Amino acid sequence: MTSTPHAPKAAAGRPGPPPPLPADSKTPAVIASGWLHTAKFLTTAPQLHHLPALDVPEIAFVGRSNAGKSTCINTLTQQKQLAYASKKPGRTQHINLFSLGKQGVTDAVLADLPGYGYAAVPKQDKIRWQQVMANYLVTRENLVGIVLLCDPRHGLTELDEILLDVIRPRVEAGLKFLVLLTKADKLTRAEGAKVLSIVRLQAGGGEVKLFSALKKQGVDEASQLLWQWAHPAGTTPATPAPPKNPALEGETDA
Repeated sequence: MTSTPHAPKAAAGRPGPPPPLPADSKTPAVIASGWLHTAKFLTTAPQLHHLPALDVPEIAFVGRSNAGKSTCINTLTQQKQLAYASKKPGRTQHINLFSLGKQGVTDAVLADLPGYGYAAVPKQDKIRWQQVMANYLVTRENLVGIVLLCDPRHGLTELDEILLDVIRPRVEAGLKFLVLLTKADKLTRAEGAKVLSIVRLQAGGGEVKLFSALKKQGVDEASQLLWQWAHPAGTTPATPAPPKNPALEGETDA
């Protein structure tokens, strides 16, 4: 007669191994990362009036040329060439939209705005795009959040501060705002702490985080923030309501 094998018992006084997590158990960071990975090119617009009217949350990425905006978007979405970085900084003069959502259903959009402030761009082009961006940031109805990319070695520049002034009324009205200090791997810990404290004072209510595409620093935190902005009801997908009991159909409270 063969004996039935038994699972090993925990030694007296020692807790047994923790129970396995459910197969569908996911952390907020994993949920946010998987959501961002669904990003797909939606459309490009040379002028504001060419943008489609959308009723899903939109999150805009802005920043000076060479601030690492395209690299940041590609890192967050885990895609190498989603956002295009021109070989001539400042030459990308379109607003590019990327859709987000699983099962082919768009539940949010990322907007990649042209980099600003590059010296080689003609002055009239700079002025035109500053006006286009200002109009976008002030009037885009479905805009729920702005991510400002900044090279921490230079700090917030005059153009960055002008942008902050433009969006301040909307931020005070509830628009979400995040400053990502890119290329943080080039800073020492002390330098990072110093620039964080300085930019937090300048940001006027927005969140500020160090970010490094190379070291993946700040990626999970930024991803979760974007998820929360686009899904204000919670940080995880809503749980479907349980099916109704047919036997209770038609009953009312006494």
